[in-house]
Amino acid sequence: MNFLKGLIGLINPKNAKTSYTFAVCCIVLALLSACSISPQDEGVATTLAFSPSDDTRFSNEVMNVAPFLPANQVKRHEQCNIKTADKGFKTSHEVNYTKYGWEKRIAHQTEFFDIPQQEGRILIIDFAKAEDALAYRYLSNDNSHNTLYEPWSSSKIFAFTGAIAKLREQGLGAQAKVGGTYVADMITSINTYEAFGTSIDNSNALATLFANVAGRDNLSALFYDDWLKLSTPNIYFRGAYGPSAYKPNSYEAQMLDGTSSIRLQPFLNAADDPGYLNYRCESCGLTGNKPMTTLAQAEFLKRLASHTRDPLTQHPALEAVDVKTLFYGDGNSLGNERFAGMSAGISVMLQHAIANSIQTETSTNKSAKLILDEASQGKWRVFQKIGWGPSDTRGTTEVVVLAHVCLPYYLGGREFTVSAQVSVPNADESLLPAAGKKMQRLLEKTMDKLL
Repeated sequence: MNFLKGLIGLINPKNAKTSYTFAVCCIVLALLSACSISPQDEGVATTLAFSPSDDTRFSNEVMNVAPFLPANQVKRHEQCNIKTADKGFKTSHEVNYTKYGWEKRIAHQTEFFDIPQQEGRILIIDFAKAEDALAYRYLSNDNSHNTLYEPWSSSKIFAFTGAIAKLREQGLGAQAKVGGTYVADMITSINTYEAFGTSIDNSNALATLFANVAGRDNLSALFYDDWLKLSTPNIYFRGAYGPSAYKPNSYEAQMLDGTSSIRLQPFLNAADDPGYLNYRCESCGLTGNKPMTTLAQAEFLKRLASHTRDPLTQHPALEAVDVKTLFYGDGNSLGNERFAGMSAGISVMLQHAIANSIQTETSTNKSAKLILDEASQGKWRVFQKIGWGPSDTRGTTEVVVLAHVCLPYYLGGREFTVSAQVSVPNADESLLPAAGKKMQRLLEKTMDKLL
């Protein structure tokens, strides 16, 4: 096993001294594929560590797995310590996101990543500080940022955001409960796909309830006049996540501190919503009833992540505690000292990609968690929502990653939002690991360039 660890350390092109050594190691590793190392245990994220026969392990130990957490979990809401902006970044004041056409005013390198769209689509919004403001640069590949795709479950955080914004109009927020179910427990179960506290484990039913509370017209308007003011047409949220919504034991909702209460009046069925469209509606095309782009998804999450630090782009109805509920699950029934919400979102593909990118010669055989801890004084954060599935309409199997990352102290501190999508030919659940490995390769290539 130690011998194989050494080979995997050598097989990383960063550490290979010659192309000859690299080629020899590839051959030897192929011969020893039956002894492949668990990526979760060893922190090895390169897809070379997984032979085709390892699909089950890749699915169970990399894709569909609870994330490992940072060592330092004190002061969880501490702002991310990040680098100072250079001339390649622009502030919200310089861009003016309140006016349409802001996409032409941002600092955007549309071919920053030398990756063709056939290998996937990715957009990263890189953060930096400019005196008393945040500044951003947008980095994408092959002009892919406005290409429509189906976001799958990664769009569930949009349903949550729209629902809480609707509740704010009625005097409630995210730190509340509906009947006997805590809102923070529900958003945590949506991200973990497991029962949490008072919440059931049906992520699809829970997210559909949030969409039914928000209303599809309101959700779709968030991408245009009501908030993001995107220029790309045909981005909307008009679907659901299954045949039925979660039904709490009561629709009486009240804040946890007892300050206010209302009776929710959601659409009981998604189809009752006038803004709902069938997945294959006449105007929907092959991307279904929730078409998104990497720019739309990343911009949405970036504005949530910068809510308290960038007043010029924050959602007008949300409050800081609402964002904390989404990101950390604050206000859950099991206590705020534990990581919940998006910080508990499944998958470690991105964490491994980052660790592989920043590892040094002395950390080659360390776990991904330890590499991240050592680089950030244990204060790194990853907030993510994953989506995937086979599409009969497109004849593909797809994976989507939507995440926000804080990596303080590393090279002055790094923070960024990432939205990525990949697909492989043919629609079949059995191909999800293949799509996941393709996503892993995409994330590793982009993290190598970014970090």
